[in-house]
Amino acid sequence: MSGAVSVTPTSFAAALNAQRVKPLQWLITATCFLVLVCDGIDLQLLGVVAPLVTQAFEVSRSAFGIAMMAALVGFGLGGWGGGLLGDAIGRRWTLVIAALVFSLATVAAATADNIWLMGFWRMIAGLGFGGAYANAVAMASEWLPDRWRPVTVSTLSVGTPIGGSIAGALGPGIAQAHGWEGTFVAFGVATLFVVVAILLVLRDSPSFLLEHGKRKQALANARLVLDNPVDLVPEEHVGDGSGGRVGVLHRSNLRLNIGIGIAFGTSALVAYGILSWTTTFLTAAGFTLEEGGEAVFITGLSSVVGSVLAGVIMRRFGSKLVMAVLGVAMCAWMLAIGVTITGLDAAPDLASRTEVIWLVGLSGLVFSASMAGMYVLMTHGYPQSCRSEGIGFGLFISRIGAISAAGFGGTLLDLGAGSVWPFFGTLSAASLLVAVAAFVIDRHVPPLRR
Repeated sequence: MSGAVSVTPTSFAAALNAQRVKPLQWLITATCFLVLVCDGIDLQLLGVVAPLVTQAFEVSRSAFGIAMMAALVGFGLGGWGGGLLGDAIGRRWTLVIAALVFSLATVAAATADNIWLMGFWRMIAGLGFGGAYANAVAMASEWLPDRWRPVTVSTLSVGTPIGGSIAGALGPGIAQAHGWEGTFVAFGVATLFVVVAILLVLRDSPSFLLEHGKRKQALANARLVLDNPVDLVPEEHVGDGSGGRVGVLHRSNLRLNIGIGIAFGTSALVAYGILSWTTTFLTAAGFTLEEGGEAVFITGLSSVVGSVLAGVIMRRFGSKLVMAVLGVAMCAWMLAIGVTITGLDAAPDLASRTEVIWLVGLSGLVFSASMAGMYVLMTHGYPQSCRSEGIGFGLFISRIGAISAAGFGGTLLDLGAGSVWPFFGTLSAASLLVAVAAFVIDRHVPPLRR
């Protein structure tokens, strides 16, 4: 008995908080980030080549919104459904299934010869997009200590805009050489390789495995990163104190659900309004497709900065203040873009075009910071028992805004009859609701000083 080692019962999250982050934890996070980059490439691709597809299908911008909307409908359903599946069978295998779905459906979209078939394949791909997103964010958050979670989760969210930037940078060139069909085949095949990375690197977290009674596997996975042996116990639930499993729709999550739905939905409306229709409203104003792609590329880069900053400033100042400020800032930015485009000449000169490209591109700073903040809030607010589902639920609700922007953005542009004010006026009004939602949510990330 003298050689026995006393081990204090502790949760996996608490054990991670007591030590330094290991290389394997960063490798898992990087692989989840790669999944989201591929997610963003395939998700944004249709928006980049939209002018070519509308011309090939001989449809109006309003009718083309059907195809834009389809992927987002699938994203919402896949987010919630994939979250439920991830909480049931594990994040790892759900990510494999999701990655295969969105990669193969992107390739299949190249065979579409009308708007309805394109919409069908984009909806199937959207199921994979949503399922991958919910589980990648949940898995990465479960392998990291509390001190790193806000910054890392917000940084993970830039994977999608980085993927959008890659699509914006490479898509027009591939489309010019191989047609819009070639862009879908090229990017869809390339993203299949992420499945191999998922299988080689990712493992379900000990917290998840304990929740499902798989103690032996949980201890084995914990030994991969923990310095010392621990007597692992499941994470405590947030709820009514009964000790039962807490689901997303539990009454303890009511205000969190409502606030996340409002803020995420309106942030997504602004983001997808810009990302889905930039090439369309810029080419209508006298810009080339390449200049539209450049604006999308800059938007992706600025989104990276905005998303990373969201985690940093939320950890420092708390999520309530940051959300309120971001809502006001987005409103002002959308108004500025509308004013600038309205003031352009019929044939804008180089200086004017450059100004607009950068103004549109840098808008990613604010709308991506707002969206990244939602992921920080969801991983902070939802318990382990429903974390993937909670993130999926947030994605599902947010798709209302995203679908509205993608599906009706063209209608708003057509409604303006040459004016962008119906479009940007709507985005400006929606932005203010983010600030309102900050005061609805009751489970905020606290300021660092507390």
